[in-house]
Amino acid sequence: MATLFTKIIRGDIPSYFIAEDDEHFAFLDINPLAKGHTLVIPKKETDYIFDLNESETSKLHLFAKKVARAVESVVPCKRIGMAVVGLEVPHAHIHLIPINNVSDINFANPKISLTSEEFEEIAANIRKAFEKNLK
Repeated sequence: MATLFTKIIRGDIPSYFIAEDDEHFAFLDINPLAKGHTLVIPKKETDYIFDLNESETSKLHLFAKKVARAVESVVPCKRIGMAVVGLEVPHAHIHLIPINNVSDINFANPKISLTSEEFEEIAANIRKAFEKNLK
């Protein structure tokens, strides 16, 4: 059975799309810790990130780096924090979270609320930055 993330990739479930290539997909987390909190996933369904082979792991991180650069160019922050938790959805994924303090990446923190318009605006701005960085 397809994971939630595979359904997002296929377009069966809507998302606030950021970027994709042949092997990866990035979209905003709908329960974000901060504005711009983005998920980066391999299109290949793999439950545990450490089950990806070396090439897949490298490519995922290189794609995440490009997405992170786009996020940090749009969302004011000191850094983009990266986390891999791997318990909530059985599909490998990386959280990219704009942070100003180490406590900003604590998943026990309350999630922020954004309107669909705010999500759309953030996603559009990050998409533009991502595309600009590719040129």
